[in-house]
This record gives sequence, C-alpha cells and structure tokens, in this order.
Amino acid sequence: MVVRRPSFAGMFYPDDPHELSSLMEFFLSRSRGVDDCYGVVAPHAGYPYSGKVQGSSYACIPPAFSGTFLVIGPSHAGYPICTSTVDWGTPLGVIESDKDLCRLLGIPVSDEAMIARENSLEVQMPFIRYRFPGAKVAPVLMGYQDFGSAMDLAERVIEALDAYAGDIRIIASSDFSHYIPDAVARADDQYVIDALHNLNTEEFYKRLAEKKLTACGYGPIAVLAESCRHLGATEGRLIEYATSGDVTGDFDQVVGYASIAAV
Repeated sequence: MVVRRPSFAGMFYPDDPHELSSLMEFFLSRSRGVDDCYGVVAPHAGYPYSGKVQGSSYACIPPAFSGTFLVIGPSHAGYPICTSTVDWGTPLGVIESDKDLCRLLGIPVSDEAMIARENSLEVQMPFIRYRFPGAKVAPVLMGYQDFGSAMDLAERVIEALDAYAGDIRIIASSDFSHYIPDAVARADDQYVIDALHNLNTEEFYKRLAEKKLTACGYGPIAVLAESCRHLGATEGRLIEYATSGDVTGDFDQVVGYASIAAV
C-alpha cells in the first residue's frame, strides 16, 4: 500500500501523536460550530496561528461522520488540477483514499503532485483522522482558480456527487488576506465573506477583484459554494474569524482565517 508521508509534521503541527491529539481536542472543545453542514471552509496555516479557527470548521460536522471528505486545496506549487488515490499518512494514523470518488471526478490523477509538499491539503488531514477515524478522503489540488475554472470543477464535482451513493462533506482549504494591517484585513475579508451568505459565487469573485483580496483558496471556496448549493445548502454561515495578529500580537502584517459552513 502506497501512503503519502507527512511533509509538515513537526513544523505546521506536532509530529508527536499524543501532543497532536491533545491539541486537536483543545481546538475542537473550544469551537462553536453548527450541528451539521454540507461543507466548510477551513484555513491551512500552522496550527498555532489558525488551529482554533480550523477546529471551528470541523466542529460543524458530527464526530460520528464516517463517509468521505472531498478536500479541495489550492496548489501553491503550481500543479494543474489533479486528484490522487494514494492513502494519507498522519501522526495519528492513515486515512484511506476513496478511490471510487476520485475516479468519478473525471480529473487527472497525479500521485507525484499529491505527494509533493503542499500544506493546503496536508494540514486538513490530522483533523479528519482525529475527529472522524472512520472517514475516507478524496483530495483535489486546484491549479487555475479563475471563475471559469472554478465553475468547470464545480460541474465535475456535482456530476460525481450525483453518481456517488456514499455520504460526503466538502472541505475548501483557504486562508484569507495575507500580510496587510489587521483592521484592513478584517474589513476586506468580511466584505468578501458576506458575498457567500447566499452562496453567490459571481458576487464573491466580483468582491475579490474589487478588494484585490489575497485569499489563496478562493477557487476551492467557489467550488464548495456551488457544489453545496446543489446538495441543498442555502447559506454560507461565518462561524469564526481571526487573524494571525490575535496570536502573535503583530497587527501590522497579518493573515486572515475564516471558518464558513454551508448549511
């Protein structure tokens, strides 16, 4: 069995299983999620900075969930869109790949791209393994994130969901504003997030361009919004927002993090 080994354990999150489990429990116990949802936006920075908000994302899904997480993250390294059937290793154990859903997506398979260092997907996996030990994953790396590319991927995801009989939750991996003053980040991020209240992806892209927002996973967010609306969601509900300044005390150059549930 081929297993993708963690690249960021010991850097973005602890590599010691006991320390990591304690941290997971700490983040999840302080979260204020909804009872359930169709999918969530979750940040992907180092846990000391974004872990609390990330915990709020996963707290929106009941711990008894044992279906498949479709995890969509931006490719920081520039790989084109792809999926992979390689299982995911974490310090807490291995997460099985849902090979059937990966094939149904109808996008290229690249184990090479998926095994490469990419925090947008990897940092989601310990949360999934800890809170949902029976769940599988279908990972997607998204290259181009323009509106047309996002709608094309959303169409593929919707077709796959319609053909798939299992239970699915969608994770869109994204941080928001990068390296701007805290007050500006909060105002700009809130303005763009407000467009997701009705899962309006066209307005979301319009506001992204208007504010020149540096959200790194805006494409995955749009795919989540379109796909979850197809499943029955009517609202993108902001669960929690924070910036790196809340942890570091440096409010001059912050990164924004948001938990948004599609309900």
